[in-house]
Amino acid sequence: MDRSVAQGRGETALARSDPRWLDFLPSALIGAALVGIALAAYWLPGSVRFYNHFVWQAMAFLQGRAAIAWPVPGNDWFQDVLPIRDADGALTGYGLLPFPPLPAIVLMPVVAIWGLATDERAVSVVIGAINVGLCWWALGKLPVGRLVRLAVTVFFGFGTVAWYAAGLGTTWYLAHVVALVPAFLAVGVALGGDRSFAADGIPGPDADDDGPEPLGSTLATVVRSSLHELRTGIRAPGSLLDRRQVLAGFLFGLAATARLTIVFGAPFFMFVGSGGSFARRSVSAGLGALVPIGALLAYNLATTGRLLHPGYDYLYRLEATGYPALGYRASWSIEDIRYLPQNLGIMLFSTPALFPSHALDAFGGAGDRLCTAVGAVRGLFDPACPTALPRAIGMSLLLTSPAYLYVVPALGRLRRSRLVAGCSLAVLAIGVINLMHFSQGWVQFGYRFSNDFVVFALPLVATGMSRRGGVGLLAAWLVGVSVAINFWGVTWGNLLGW
Repeated sequence: MDRSVAQGRGETALARSDPRWLDFLPSALIGAALVGIALAAYWLPGSVRFYNHFVWQAMAFLQGRAAIAWPVPGNDWFQDVLPIRDADGALTGYGLLPFPPLPAIVLMPVVAIWGLATDERAVSVVIGAINVGLCWWALGKLPVGRLVRLAVTVFFGFGTVAWYAAGLGTTWYLAHVVALVPAFLAVGVALGGDRSFAADGIPGPDADDDGPEPLGSTLATVVRSSLHELRTGIRAPGSLLDRRQVLAGFLFGLAATARLTIVFGAPFFMFVGSGGSFARRSVSAGLGALVPIGALLAYNLATTGRLLHPGYDYLYRLEATGYPALGYRASWSIEDIRYLPQNLGIMLFSTPALFPSHALDAFGGAGDRLCTAVGAVRGLFDPACPTALPRAIGMSLLLTSPAYLYVVPALGRLRRSRLVAGCSLAVLAIGVINLMHFSQGWVQFGYRFSNDFVVFALPLVATGMSRRGGVGLLAAWLVGVSVAINFWGVTWGNLLGW
């Protein structure tokens, strides 16, 4: 951003107070440095895992099949597979994965070279580091100071469970890591096309060019305006299309072909992006998203005969009876409002086990090792006698990533800012759908489902941080604590073999 132009339009004190060296460094250089640091951090603490469903799926695709060979030596312990049986009910030696296929498609070039020996974790680490660079790029579309942009990028890369997901790289985590690539691109494209952030109190270089839509106006006014545009669009369909917003929608839909629940972030693209109106943004993004999502539904129909994959319901029944201690109810639906209370407890209030009398086993239960003997010395990373241990069922989002608290001051702009409204509705919709799901990501550190809405939460964190004066002692402390806690969690995840 040209500083003279920005200051002439009321640039915030935060942007003016950024360290001068940040202004002189090329943005691409800072982004590249962040990617390099992430590569080292994500790789070094890692250890080998054996849940590589997507490698097998990629191999099946390369061989012209949707079904993977299963159960066979090398994957006979896989549980998340829908068996294919013959007319007599016997196993055929093949099974279907219920997971959306984008991660497997991404792996195909690598699997074509290394086959089933492909190191899925190495791919996850590389893609995860790229996500840190994409986060820096996308936040650059927001009119916030560079120091805020840097702090929020560091928070994402090292202070959220994105670190744990990328460094682990097993099936479920690879899906999150892959989904974040098109998700960040979609948000960045939408933010870059929207010229109306002046309502946020954070003027940008285009603040005088285009005023925001009045969120304070009545719902009836918004509906009437949108209906009028839609009627006009019927007569002239091209008037409802904005190419940039179509691209944002396509990338958003692509993210959903790795993690289904991301699709509930659609409100963001209704409120934010190019197009100039609620109707144009919504129609353009919707048409773009329809292409990859339609392809996913066609894939499900071709491989299972159903639009929604039956493998999920099969696995639900299997886990509901197989793990009674986790509180799953086979009589409930796989998505059920009755799961909200217990899952909200995990998301917001689950704490580590402090000074346990026994070291925990790999799944968070009491193990056989006593650590209360006379003379026993506890250690921060001592599996035999730990000071604190993460819980395998998950831990509080605010405890593991306390810098998310900066969302709160951003909500003060909820009725006046399309950016805040779009981000908030996207986070809320994805969060509620995930909380209704029977499982919250066990076994895990932190709350891994937050990866589904992190791209929509980060602009709120940046806005809230800016509204609270930028990167002062509080912001530095919250981001620093977030990084320290996630380092602790990543380390324990590897010690416990999660």
